[in-house]
Amino acid sequence: MKVFRQEYSPKELGIDLLCDIAGAFLFNIGIYNFALNAEFAPVGVSGIALILRHLFGLPMGIMTIILNIPIVLVSYKLLGRRFLLRSMKSMVIFALVLDYIVPYLPVYNGNPLYASACTGIFTGLGLTIVYLRNCSTGGTDFLVMAIRKIFPHFTIGQISLVIDAIVILLGGLVFRNVDAVILGLLSSIVTTMAIDKIMYGLGAGKLVFVVTDHEHEVALRIEEATGRGCTFLHGQGSFSLDDKKIVMCACNNSQVVPIRRAIHEVDSGAFLIITDSNEVYGEGFKEIGGQW
Repeated sequence: MKVFRQEYSPKELGIDLLCDIAGAFLFNIGIYNFALNAEFAPVGVSGIALILRHLFGLPMGIMTIILNIPIVLVSYKLLGRRFLLRSMKSMVIFALVLDYIVPYLPVYNGNPLYASACTGIFTGLGLTIVYLRNCSTGGTDFLVMAIRKIFPHFTIGQISLVIDAIVILLGGLVFRNVDAVILGLLSSIVTTMAIDKIMYGLGAGKLVFVVTDHEHEVALRIEEATGRGCTFLHGQGSFSLDDKKIVMCACNNSQVVPIRRAIHEVDSGAFLIITDSNEVYGEGFKEIGGQW
C-alpha cells in the first residue's frame, strides 16, 4: 500500500474511484442485465465468466478475478507497475458490482437483438470511462493495452474486436446456437463503435490545408474569423517546381465554414484541403498529458 499511496494523490484516487464505480455499473448492466438472459457471450473475460456461469453456475465476478491472474502475470512487464495497480483496483470494483449490486436490478427479457445492442452500448460506455482514466478492467483489457503498446497504430476498439471474436465464437459453441454468435458479434461491434467514437471522437475536428500565394493574409483572416492560429509549411509544385506556401490550421468542426469563407475572401483561387483529425492536442485544444 505504501507504493500505491506514493503514486496516487488523494484527488486523483478519488476521481479514479468515482469513474470505476460509474464504469462498473454501466459495463455490468450490459453483461448481467442484458446479455445473460439473451444467452450469448459478449466481451473478454466477462464473456468467459458468463459461459462458466451457464455451464456450472459459478459467480461471474469471482470468476473474472480468477481468470485475470494468469493474464496479469503475462502482461505485467509490458504494462508497468503503475498501470497494473490502478487496473487491479478497477478489476476488483467491477467484480464486486457484478456479483453484489447489478443482480438486484431488473433484467431485460425482451428481444435478444435489442439486448445485444444495449449490451454493446453499456459495456462500451463503461469501458471508455475507465480507459479515459488510463486504467483497465483487467482480463483481456490487459492484453488489449499490451498489444496497443506494441502496435500503437491499432485503436483500442480494433484490438478488442479481434480478441472478443474468439470469446464470441466459443459462446456460440457452448450455447449451441448460431444466433449467439451473431448477437455476440453485434454487441462487440457496438462496443467498439462506442469506445472509438467517445475516445477518439470527443477530441475530433478538422485539419485545413491551404495552398496560396497570400499565406499571411489568409492566416490573419482565419485568426480574425475564428481565433485559430495557423502554421506555415513549405511545399513545391510537381509541375512548375515553384515553391509553394501552405497554411495549416487545426479547428473544430463548427469552424470549418467560417474558415472556408475567410479563405475565399482573401484568395478565391486557393487550393483547399479539409480532412478529419481524430484528436488534436495543444493550445486551444486538449492538454497533451491530460487523461480527459
